[in-house]
Amino acid sequence: MNNFKTGILIAFLMGLFGLIGYFAGGITWMIIFLVIAMGMNFLNYWYCDKIVVAATRAKAVDEKTAPRMAHIVYKLCDAANMPHPKLYILPQPMPNAFATGRDPNHAAVACTEGLLKMMNDEELEGVLAHELAHVKNRDILISTIVATVAGAIMLISIVARFMLIFGGNRRDNPIGLIPLLVLVIVTPIAAMLIQMAISRSREFEADRDGGDISGNPMGLARALAKLDGIHKANPRTYANRGSAHMYIYSPLNAKEAFVSLFSTHPPIPKRIEKLKKQAEEMG
Repeated sequence: MNNFKTGILIAFLMGLFGLIGYFAGGITWMIIFLVIAMGMNFLNYWYCDKIVVAATRAKAVDEKTAPRMAHIVYKLCDAANMPHPKLYILPQPMPNAFATGRDPNHAAVACTEGLLKMMNDEELEGVLAHELAHVKNRDILISTIVATVAGAIMLISIVARFMLIFGGNRRDNPIGLIPLLVLVIVTPIAAMLIQMAISRSREFEADRDGGDISGNPMGLARALAKLDGIHKANPRTYANRGSAHMYIYSPLNAKEAFVSLFSTHPPIPKRIEKLKKQAEEMG
């Protein structure tokens, strides 16, 4: 169901792009700005693992330097018939984790030092299974597609606003000056809301698939409850806003998450509720 919702949202996003592109500048503008957005996201897609790892100062580890993490990840990968990803540990006391990479053969899974210290084996297994689910579902590819279209919408709206302000409105514009101005202002906001909705949908999907991979949804449910308690007790920002959506728990404090429109994570109670229901279904 979440995959279906993601497809509908991406289709709607493409519709928004076509709408603003056509009315703001015609087919030519649509093509030009889509190409620009694709170029901006090309490096992010092909080198996302290296870029994110470098930005977070993560250190590469293996079964010798991080035997507990490696044992759990490799066990889960074998159970899910997935290649073993590269492993990293972030020098960060707050518990968190993320996965990146364009496909299962070019993936990386990272944990903070705090996560390894504060989670028991069952909880750590739940978190790592969730991250491996993101890899298996190729969520980096989906997020790149969404970012490409949304980025093109942002570029078109910015240029169109300047043209409207300085009298460059198209004479053949069929909807008029004021409606077009409203369109170029409202559409980027709608695009960001769709990005948020897609990200939330993918988090729910990764929760469920992670529960299937580990065979124990309650391990992830308990980990999420612990993460929520720790972050609420110590609300602070400790990651770049551009990569915040990748973490299993948002590393932005509540105020910054709202202001920056990075509320990409579903409410923890709702995620836990779904995991409990999955556990009941699995018996």
